[in-house]
Amino acid sequence: MNRRAITIADVGEVLLKRSRRAKHINITVRPFKGVRVAVPLGVSYARAEAIARSRADWIKRHIKRMRAVEKEAAELRKSGPVDRESARRQLVSRLETLAKRHGFQYNRVFIRNQKTRWGSCSAKNNINLNLNLVRLPEDLVDYILLHELVHTRVKNHSQRFWETLEKVVVDAKVLDQRMKSYKALLA
Repeated sequence: MNRRAITIADVGEVLLKRSRRAKHINITVRPFKGVRVAVPLGVSYARAEAIARSRADWIKRHIKRMRAVEKEAAELRKSGPVDRESARRQLVSRLETLAKRHGFQYNRVFIRNQKTRWGSCSAKNNINLNLNLVRLPEDLVDYILLHELVHTRVKNHSQRFWETLEKVVVDAKVLDQRMKSYKALLA
């Protein structure tokens, strides 16, 4: 059995899930997904349950934040679904403009309704962009597009990546922090 659901008073259902990758017991609280406890191999479900119960106050605080994110997502999505073709035209046009302005080259662009990220850049310099980017303020859209364009040169988030990004985006780290307030659109 790879998973077990438990109920914790004042928290609700918590999923204990066996993980081959986890090295430690790890508790996550995610919008629309709930509370999950990663249980490493060699650790009993009883031990994981005891730790989850001991962290009930921490879980409750995070559930409160999670509910706020879920509510925010509902508000942001009241405008209805994003038209994929319109989003594609808008995002690709802006990506082309920024790439030319800053001397970046990329291969292909894909627009997807991703659940966990705003964008990504493959080893072949294909750029994936989240459909919901069009719901963001323009400065944040530009930040994400430039972030992915920089990945065509630096394939990780090393210090060199951030230094390169800072050359084309003023206050990149500040914009990166602002993006967290829009994470509800990813759910």
